[in-house]
Amino acid sequence: MKAWIVAVVAATGVMFAGTASAQADLAQKNCGSCHALDTKKMGPSFKDISKKFKGNASAEADIIAKLRSGKGHPAVKASDADLAGIVKWVLAQ
Repeated sequence: MKAWIVAVVAATGVMFAGTASAQADLAQKNCGSCHALDTKKMGPSFKDISKKFKGNASAEADIIAKLRSGKGHPAVKASDADLAGIVKWVLAQ
């Protein structure tokens, strides 16, 4: 029984790690020319963005709207699902 529980927990961890890795890859592909994980490039780091919006319940929707509109930030060409995943990943940093 213990082995089964350990296997389920391990499989769940691998699944979430794969999702996080995919979101990091999408962030790099779509945003990497201006942003980095923990250093400022042309724009702030993803970690600084996460700190700025910590505790803001509407942060995800606000950031997506800003990225789609192209006001104050170049418009992002990613699909809605990819953009939502990227923003969730950035806010989780």
